[in-house]
Amino acid sequence: MKSGKYIALAVALIMLFTLIPAFAPLKVEAAVDKLDWAPYDELIKSIKSEKDFVKREALMHQAEDMLMDSGGVCPLYYYNDPYMAKADLQGFYSNLFGFKFFMFSDYGDKDTIRLNIASEPDRLDPALNSSVDGACLAVNSFAGLWTYNAEGQLQNDLAEKVDISEDGLTYTFTLRDDLKWSDGSPLTAADFEYSWKRGVNWMTAADYAYMFDVIDGYPEMPEQPEAKEGEEAKPTFTEEEANAAADKLNVKASEDGKTLTVVLNSPCAYFLDLCAFPCYYPVQKAAVEGAKGFRDSDGKIVEPGAWALEAGFPSNGAYVLKEWKHKESMVYEKNPNYYRADEVKINRLEFMLSDDDSVIFSAYKAGDLDFIDAVPVDEVPNLKDKDPEFHIVPNLGTYFVIFNVNSSLFDGKTAEQAKTMRKAIALLIDRQYIVDTVAQTGQECANTYIPTGMANGHGGVFRENDEDYTYPLEDEKGYFGLEPDPDKAIELLKSVGYEFDDQGMISENTPLHLRYLTNKAESHQKIAELIQQDLATIGITMEVEQMDWATTLNERKAGNYDVARHGWVADFNDPINMLEMWTTDSGNNDAQFGR
Repeated sequence: MKSGKYIALAVALIMLFTLIPAFAPLKVEAAVDKLDWAPYDELIKSIKSEKDFVKREALMHQAEDMLMDSGGVCPLYYYNDPYMAKADLQGFYSNLFGFKFFMFSDYGDKDTIRLNIASEPDRLDPALNSSVDGACLAVNSFAGLWTYNAEGQLQNDLAEKVDISEDGLTYTFTLRDDLKWSDGSPLTAADFEYSWKRGVNWMTAADYAYMFDVIDGYPEMPEQPEAKEGEEAKPTFTEEEANAAADKLNVKASEDGKTLTVVLNSPCAYFLDLCAFPCYYPVQKAAVEGAKGFRDSDGKIVEPGAWALEAGFPSNGAYVLKEWKHKESMVYEKNPNYYRADEVKINRLEFMLSDDDSVIFSAYKAGDLDFIDAVPVDEVPNLKDKDPEFHIVPNLGTYFVIFNVNSSLFDGKTAEQAKTMRKAIALLIDRQYIVDTVAQTGQECANTYIPTGMANGHGGVFRENDEDYTYPLEDEKGYFGLEPDPDKAIELLKSVGYEFDDQGMISENTPLHLRYLTNKAESHQKIAELIQQDLATIGITMEVEQMDWATTLNERKAGNYDVARHGWVADFNDPINMLEMWTTDSGNNDAQFGR
């Protein structure tokens, strides 16, 4: 690391995988302390208010340093996006963030596309969804102020134009004329005001609420007490207090419903990107608050997303969900009230819901599916560079292993010892073998969390060494070498009290057993098995638990795991998107940092 760079941090941070902790082996009966995550939270806040974009990049490098030093996130490779599509299916497109747009497709004389993009979606409510497959469904059935075109560039959507103040703080969006919901009722700027304030409302409990914190008046949730064992956490705020706090979000619709005025905390170069993201899409107040199950018999809100748990809810995009046979199929039909309906040639999207890659591939080969988003691992060599219907497009994201930092796996260890354990386990994983034998589509092995190609916010690339910043391993442009290092892993584990025999196997006196959570897709299962084998080389035992996709998401979110598969495809092209998700209050902080 070059002289003069982050001197204060250099003293405080230990470079990932390259230095041995300075403490002696320690055996204690209970956890001495927890990982202090308040400095990370404060750093993310400072990044969001920093107006000097060069300094802002430096702060984001500091945040990644802290994240990687925690050992809680273990990157494996950077994503790309393989899929298969019938040759005659044209006009659909995807972007770097994994969104797939089918509304302007052309399929010859066919008016139906049969697809598989995932298994049962966890959420269809744009404010509550946090998965890529859910976002794909959202972009085809909802529309926001801004969107992406076939070239991956931002363009206005429901907004006819936007006027931005000279100081970059005030955005005034003018909506198109005669916008409607799928039920024919008017869609106005008031729907956006309601939806954005709903998105930050503590009663909604949206994972992506933090995506609105660039807006003036964003309500920080008051600290909540931890739930007692066997009981649900009870919030300290009332619905009235939550509504009042949300109403302070500085978003205002004009009386005629034609314009939406938004005031930001500080200039935000990616604000229009946010306006193209599903959590910024409008939802219909009458449908949300009138849904059966929204409130219980006592009038308390119990399920904010009740309105979108079955087919038939109003939307405002190209398609409307007409049929939903849970865990089996979904049918979307063209929305005649979509403002670009005359450009939509495909009348029907039929989704097969499955995470069985072999079944999906067989259906595609039999002609029962026209588009699939996954293929069996064993088929990739037969398809790559050989089948014109097999495609690989770029993605901006990282596949990684995540640790629950509060797992009982770390009982009896200090926060520093727990970090060391996580780093040691990560040192055992053979990333290149995973890419070569499972991923197989040319993915780049990862030794940073922020992926290759992500912008730095001021005209350059974040993952590059320059005069202001070099990664701990300068030649690698990352935090660790990409080759597994069992000897180093053993050394680190010995330093925190684990014993090993003469063959380099962990002793029965200090066993190490962990549970690995993954969803059922074949590729994730095979990656889990390879990690299991890597850990077994020094005697660590790993139990693989497979669950369906929606359950995996919820178990990870609740912290009911030791180690799990994870992946994050960026929501927009700025490192803050991948860093802010790990703040203590973020709904996407599945590692449980700060909790």
